[in-house]
Amino acid sequence: MKEYWTSLASLLGVLAFCQSLLQSVFPPELRFATVKLFNRMFHWFSSYCYFDITEIDGVNTNELYNAVQLYLSSSVSITGSRLSLTRALNSSAITFGLSNNDSIVDTFNGVSVLWEHVVTQRQSQTFSWRPLPEEKRGFTLRIRKRDKSLILDSYMDYIMEKANDIRRKNQDRLLYTNSRGGSLDSRGQPWESVPFKHPSTFDTLAMDPIKKQEIMDDLKDFANGQGFYQKTGRAWKRGYLLFGPPGTGKSSMIAAMANYLGYDIYDLELTEVHTNSELRKLLMKTSSKSIIVIEDIDCSLTLSNRAKSNNVSTNGIRSSYGDMGEMRGGGGGEDGGNTSITLSGLLNFTDGLWSCCGSERIFVFTTNHIEKLDPALLRSGRMDMHIFMNYCSFPALKILLKNYLVLDESDLDGVVLKELEGVVDKAEMTPADVSEVLIKNRRDNGKAVRELLEALKVRAKGINEKNIVTLREKGSEYLEEEQEKRALESPKEGCEFEKEEESDCKKGNDEKQESTTTTIEK
Repeated sequence: MKEYWTSLASLLGVLAFCQSLLQSVFPPELRFATVKLFNRMFHWFSSYCYFDITEIDGVNTNELYNAVQLYLSSSVSITGSRLSLTRALNSSAITFGLSNNDSIVDTFNGVSVLWEHVVTQRQSQTFSWRPLPEEKRGFTLRIRKRDKSLILDSYMDYIMEKANDIRRKNQDRLLYTNSRGGSLDSRGQPWESVPFKHPSTFDTLAMDPIKKQEIMDDLKDFANGQGFYQKTGRAWKRGYLLFGPPGTGKSSMIAAMANYLGYDIYDLELTEVHTNSELRKLLMKTSSKSIIVIEDIDCSLTLSNRAKSNNVSTNGIRSSYGDMGEMRGGGGGEDGGNTSITLSGLLNFTDGLWSCCGSERIFVFTTNHIEKLDPALLRSGRMDMHIFMNYCSFPALKILLKNYLVLDESDLDGVVLKELEGVVDKAEMTPADVSEVLIKNRRDNGKAVRELLEALKVRAKGINEKNIVTLREKGSEYLEEEQEKRALESPKEGCEFEKEEESDCKKGNDEKQESTTTTIEK
């Protein structure tokens, strides 16, 4: 045993002597050059090419690294054997990723590529404005040389697009509102945000299914229409106008649109916008794949009548451009003056050059009185699709019964179903009113249906009586108008009769005078 350890020590001594001899004969520079030469020779004879994607590019984060990490998470969650789990900020989903120094094979357009996640210790901390992580991370992509020109560029574009879709799907929706008085938040942004948790979807939306499907198809065509909009030379945006009585589901429609497309919502409060310049700045700070909402535009702003632009003004320029109108906010500023933006500014916001500073945006206006809006806001290109949110119809009523009471059409009695169908259109009851009746009685389905039917009958009867009263009032007004017309016409007839009598008397007196004169002469 002692001889074994002696021989082992002698062998180690010989190896140490050889190492020191090699270091003295072959300096580090020569060894580095030799390794580099062997690597080049290897690449010359190799059929593969390699691309490194590091986590940090200089001092900035490499967006391509994050995109590759997200993209591979959709593949490794199925095929990987050793995975890392992560959860991003403002995300409700957990994503999977490759572990350190693990690899995975991916296929794109029939070409197989190899991804390897390389993690090494950072040897020395170089000078930087911010501390760098101790580990150096990156992805290495291996592609056959003959496939490099075929898929590299398109493959990278595909990865970026796919990563954006995954990020938007995993990330919670955000609801933004413009800061009060145009002030900026701590990050210098004019928008304040909160997580958007509205549960409304097109499945739960109380609306005619045919109209609902038309809206969903239009939204889907818009989201997938980047090539179409580029080919036709149009800005990638679309406008929707939701109008109808209060309580018909306009806000729920907006939430359903956001959840269907996965877009953020920017709720623009126009009364807090002072000038057209502020309006443009707010638009510039909105992100793509978003819905910009202006609710109750007929209430938030007072649009001056454009017919008044004919009035003579001391300012010639204002008289020339007065037909663009002016919008005034509901309250005054700190100095007591009214804050205002012009109609021209709002039109440019929705359909001017400034509306093209982003892509894939949707503008939604809501109003209870469409007749109060200026026709310039309603034309195609600004409000492309007009959606009338009507009172609760029978198809919408069936959706509400399923949502609140979990009752299908087959679960209801045939007689009750016919009564509901016959009275719901006459009642002119909003989905909000119907929902309130069902919510109060949701513990007892039978009682809920009975009270709903009774409420619909009462509302229909009240509307019928109201219509009768209205007809009577119109009839009495018509009779009063006829009587006034007759009263105005009767004095004229009397005057004409008196005039005729006077003329006849005058004519008779003249004839009598003539006859008397003739007799005297004789």
